[in-house]
Amino acid sequence: MSKRNFTILIIVLAIILIAIFGFLFLHRLAPAPQTPGTGINFVSQFNPPGQNNTITPPSTTPPSNTPVTEPPVVAPALQLVKVSSMPVAGFTVFQKERYKVLPVAIPATIPTPAGVGTPTASVGATPPVTTPPATTSKTKTKTVVVKPTPPPTEFVPALRYVARTNGNIYETFADSINELQFSTTVVPKVHESFFGNNGNSVLMRYLNTDGATIDTFAGTLPTELLGGDTTSNTQVKGSFLPENITDMSVSSDGSKIFYLLNVNTGDSVVGITSGLLGDKKVQIFDSPFTEWLSQWPSAKMITLTTKPSSLVPGYMYMINPDTKNLTRVLGGINGLTTLTSPDGKSVLYAGGNLSLDIYNISTGNVTPVSVRTMPEKCVWGSASTTVYCAVPKAIGNATYPDDWYKGEVSFSDDFWKIDAASGTGTMIFDPTTIRGGQSIDGIKLALDTGEKYLFFVNKKDSYLWELSLQ
Repeated sequence: MSKRNFTILIIVLAIILIAIFGFLFLHRLAPAPQTPGTGINFVSQFNPPGQNNTITPPSTTPPSNTPVTEPPVVAPALQLVKVSSMPVAGFTVFQKERYKVLPVAIPATIPTPAGVGTPTASVGATPPVTTPPATTSKTKTKTVVVKPTPPPTEFVPALRYVARTNGNIYETFADSINELQFSTTVVPKVHESFFGNNGNSVLMRYLNTDGATIDTFAGTLPTELLGGDTTSNTQVKGSFLPENITDMSVSSDGSKIFYLLNVNTGDSVVGITSGLLGDKKVQIFDSPFTEWLSQWPSAKMITLTTKPSSLVPGYMYMINPDTKNLTRVLGGINGLTTLTSPDGKSVLYAGGNLSLDIYNISTGNVTPVSVRTMPEKCVWGSASTTVYCAVPKAIGNATYPDDWYKGEVSFSDDFWKIDAASGTGTMIFDPTTIRGGQSIDGIKLALDTGEKYLFFVNKKDSYLWELSLQ
C-alpha cells in the first residue's frame, strides 16, 4: 500500500471515530422522556408543537365539603332588650331630635414617586416669574362674616318612663339603650302614669297616705336643650287634679285627657275632658254606673267599656267629645274587654274564653282572630290594618279575666302579628328561645311611629322591654 493510500485510510477512520463518539456524547445529554404532568416545562404539555393550541379544562368533581350552590340567606333574629333597670308605672314613645353621628373621614396618603419632589432649577433654565402682590393700601377692606354651618340632626324613637317606687323619670333612645335619669321629683309608689305633648307632660296616679284617696299629679317636664347633657337635678312642676279620679286616658294626639270622677260620695261618675294640666274642663258624660274603662283612640271618639268580669255581661259605648252623643257598640258579652283601632272603625274584643274577634263598627261584621288572648295585651298598627299581640303559650283552667287581674294566673307569651282583614296571625318572636330564656306576660304594648320597635311591660315584674321588628 502506498504511503498516500495509507494516509487517506487513517483520515477516514479518524472521521468515523469522531462521528461515533459525537453521537454517543449527544445521546447522553438528551433529556429522558417525561410522564405528562411531571416535566419541567409543564406549559408545553398543553401546547405541543404542531398541535391545536385550544385548551380544554379537565372535568373535575368538587370535594364533598365544597358547596355546589350558594348558602341560603338567614334573616337576623329579632332582638329583645330590657330597657328599664327598675319597675315602671308607665311609659311613652316619641320622636326626639339629636345630632347625627357622622363617620370620620381618614385622608388617604398618596406616596410620592421616586425622583419626584420639589422641582429644582436646571442649569440654563429660565427662572419662574414671580408676580408681586397687588398693592391694597388705597383699597378699603370689607369684612365678611361667615356663619358656621350647624351639624345635621335627625329624629329617632325615644322612650320616657316613670319609676314605680319614687316617680323619677328616665329616658333613652330606642336604637341605643342608655338609661339616663331625667328628673328627681319624688312621687312615692306611683301606680299608674301617662305622658302627653310628645313626652313633655306627665300624669302620675297613686294612693294617698290615708290609703283611700286616689291622687293625680299633672306636671310639665323641663325643656331639654338639643345636644345638652341630661341633668339629674331637673324638677317636674305641676299641680294636682281632683281627687278620686277612677280612670283616665290621653287623646290620640297627646294634647288632652279624659277622666272619670266619682261624685255624690261615689254613687255616680262624670266624664270630663280637659287640657293636660286640668285646664279647659268640659263634662261630656255622666252615669250612675261607676265601673268604666276608657280609651281615646281617635279625635272624634272616646270609648267606655264596663270593667270586665266573667260573671256579668259587659258593654261598650262610644262618645263623640264634640257632640256628647253616646252610642252603644257591643254588649251582652261576659268578661268583655276591648281595644279600638286608631281610625275608629274596628274594635278588637274578647270575652271570658279569651277568643279574639274584630268587630267592624260600620258594617257590623265580625272577623274571628286565629289566636286567644286579651285585647289589653295587644296594640293596633297606625294604619289600623295590623295588630301586634302578646299571646299566651297555654291557657289553663281559670276564671278569665278575673284571676289574671288578681294575679292568681300568669302567662308566658309569644308575640304575634295579626292581619286585621283576615284575622290570620303569624308568630314573630318567642322570648323563651333567647339566651337565658324570658317568661313574658306582656301588657301596655306600644309601637313607635315607624313601627320598627314593639315596646311592652312585663306584668310579672313591671320592667320595660323593647322588641326590634327589623
